[in-house]
Amino acid sequence: MNHDRRQLLNSARLAPPKFRYTPCVKSGGIGFVSGMVALDPATGTLVEGSMGAQTQRIFDNLRLALPDYGFTLHELCAARVYTTRFDRFAEFNEVWERQFEHIAPPARTALGVAALPLGALVEIEFTFHQAPDPRP
Repeated sequence: MNHDRRQLLNSARLAPPKFRYTPCVKSGGIGFVSGMVALDPATGTLVEGSMGAQTQRIFDNLRLALPDYGFTLHELCAARVYTTRFDRFAEFNEVWERQFEHIAPPARTALGVAALPLGALVEIEFTFHQAPDPRP
């Protein structure tokens, strides 16, 4: 009997990972999306630009991948934000506010770090929760 009920999910809408990790692990109604930096979905290279531009690309990529992961933005429960530039965090917050104009924002933690993959200014990891289907 297989007791591993985890689903290891990828999205064909995004560039494949360059290293060995799973972009999204779903277990029951919970989904863990690996930290995302602002990669161009076609080339897999980091997009140039400000903290705001990189943050918007992360959210755009998340929206691209969510149908493949089986979640919606309404089911986002937590976000962990890592940045190398807290002095530019106002740019991050401007983009963040736009993402949640019409839905409740998730819990959020923000951490300052010395460096991020590919020289990114920001990385975000996401946790989703999906209520069980009430139908029998």
